[in-house]
Amino acid sequence: MSFKRIALTFVLALLAVSCTTHVLGVGDALIVNMTILQSATAQGAVCLDGSPPAYHLDRGHGSGVRSWIIFLEGGGWCNNTADCLYRSTMHLGSSKQMNQQSNFTGILYNRFEDNPEFYNWNRVKVKYCDGSSFTSDVEQVDTENKLYFRGARIFKAIMEDLWSKGTKNAENAILTGSSAGGLATILNCDKFKSLLPNVARVKCVADAGFFLDGKTIAGTSYIEETYRSIVNLHGSAKNLPSACTSVMEPSLCFFPQNIIPYVQTPLFIINSIYDSWQINNTLVPRYLDPELVWDHCKAHLSNCTLSQHLIIQDFGVEFLKAFNGLTPSFTRGYFLTSCHTHLGILQTGFWFSPTSPRLLHKTIGEAVADWYFERAGFQYIDPYPCARDCKV
Repeated sequence: MSFKRIALTFVLALLAVSCTTHVLGVGDALIVNMTILQSATAQGAVCLDGSPPAYHLDRGHGSGVRSWIIFLEGGGWCNNTADCLYRSTMHLGSSKQMNQQSNFTGILYNRFEDNPEFYNWNRVKVKYCDGSSFTSDVEQVDTENKLYFRGARIFKAIMEDLWSKGTKNAENAILTGSSAGGLATILNCDKFKSLLPNVARVKCVADAGFFLDGKTIAGTSYIEETYRSIVNLHGSAKNLPSACTSVMEPSLCFFPQNIIPYVQTPLFIINSIYDSWQINNTLVPRYLDPELVWDHCKAHLSNCTLSQHLIIQDFGVEFLKAFNGLTPSFTRGYFLTSCHTHLGILQTGFWFSPTSPRLLHKTIGEAVADWYFERAGFQYIDPYPCARDCKV
């Protein structure tokens, strides 16, 4: 079964049950031009199609001139040659197909009113074009299909370029990302710290990247099989922490529940217990629903049958069981909502606004800032027993 369609479609569903509704507003955006890193090709750091990697940079100013946020874009993965070949013809696999400009909102916004703690930092959005959450590194090129698996090299090349543009003087730095970029943030967190000055305060913030090693409605391990094929195809094992791969199959080290205990750099996790992408793909992959009986339920929880509600609730229980099974850490932070949605820190209405989801009376932006600047720790799970209707 091809993973292409479901991996590239990240559903931000408008779902309803008898819980509080949040309305997540949409504000203006800062438009930032793209930088294509032509020099990276000399290192073999290229997208799936062999084109150079790219990023968007908006310079900081004032008190933020020595502070950096590096955001890793998401967009699923490709787990076989056909899927990767398809991606290589679009923006998720080729810089030739990328938009030259990008909207900077949420955690990347440059307006104090909407991003008061980080608005004047140097803010970078790294384009995603390798299909492996920046872990791939295969020397041999697939000449028949003209495919390159070089995500780890892209991450390194962009970090080296940013070093020359100011990270060598960084005092504060955050690696962050959403979805597949959130997973990449977890997988590359310690590497990120190693590429910055020792004196810098370096932390990582993963949004919607805690992909559960969960079962499908048929009791099978579809996501486990998918991750195994990703790691094998992309040669990712060498770029996963050896402390993890030495004690379990490398592909299992693609799951945050297995890798987070080995992450040494302070990490903040933002996630939904009822993540819509995981419900739609890990729990109910398309091939297990040929009659499309889950479609209405996936679109709106109010359309779910009682049995479907119970299945979704069970998924949330398993998610929390895995999350609570992590080794305790005083440096770790987390903000787990009951919103049946996927990703959000690039949305100003989700990140920091009067209508943002709140835990302990704090928005995500406030919780992350308090944790980062060590004003207060934040480890909180939404106590609601059911999925919230979060209108994006």
